[in-house]
Amino acid sequence: MKYKVAHFKVTGPDALRQTARDLISCVAGEVGFEAFEETTDGLKGYAQTELFDQGALDYSLSTLLLEGVNITYSLEDMEDKDWNEQWEESGFDPININGQIIVYDARREQPTAPQGSTLIGIKAIQAFGTGTHNTTQMVIESLLQLGAEGKRVLDCGCGTGILGITASKLGAKDVVGYDIDEWSADNAKYNAELNHVDNMQVMFGDASVLTHVSGLFDVIMANINRNILLNDMEAFKEVMASNAHLIISGFYESDIQLLLDKATALGFTETGRKKQEDWCCLMLQLKA
Repeated sequence: MKYKVAHFKVTGPDALRQTARDLISCVAGEVGFEAFEETTDGLKGYAQTELFDQGALDYSLSTLLLEGVNITYSLEDMEDKDWNEQWEESGFDPININGQIIVYDARREQPTAPQGSTLIGIKAIQAFGTGTHNTTQMVIESLLQLGAEGKRVLDCGCGTGILGITASKLGAKDVVGYDIDEWSADNAKYNAELNHVDNMQVMFGDASVLTHVSGLFDVIMANINRNILLNDMEAFKEVMASNAHLIISGFYESDIQLLLDKATALGFTETGRKKQEDWCCLMLQLKA
């Protein structure tokens, strides 16, 4: 498979460079980029050559307005390359979430679990969805707060499957996940098997797959970008049980009001929020 590699260079105040990286990955992800790797002066992004749209990328980058920050990029072709090989080899250290969930790199030796905690091994084919990102941690923290025992749970844009697997480990009776990227859906299935989770169904597709799912959900988790959340929130509502909860993340503090306006119009009320750095997470409940 042939890939385009974009080398994004960020210049400006040091305090804004990480924010710029996060924003680049967010908007570039919306126009077809599949994975990112941080560099000393910015970010590298990877997109399939046949899906790459330079005009869409240029427009998306033009919407990023950070005072004093300049973003430029160059392109190169990379054929038949395992673009994530380096990340996979380095892996990630165990992540402790509230002392209850320990996420570890399944390529490494399994760590010893502290008493009362649950180990979840993830073998990722992409860097997102391992638990290292703020948004993943906040969604898991919110799920721990809500509880999953005996509930039916939906994981939208499941990636590695970490959120759905966590829900199962917390006692969910039934878990469904879906992802628009086929390799993510396959990876989620693999990780479910790796963690001996047998009550999780994973589908390939976008929110339209929900029309083929029977029954309603008690908890829905969606850790995806703002625009997709706005577009799919109504579809989420259609498959939610009375008084069900929706946990959303993958957006910035500046996006909260826009998302809340949409949620309120659909009959949701906010029950909680979390913030780590510039990333945010909202907990919403559907009114009975």
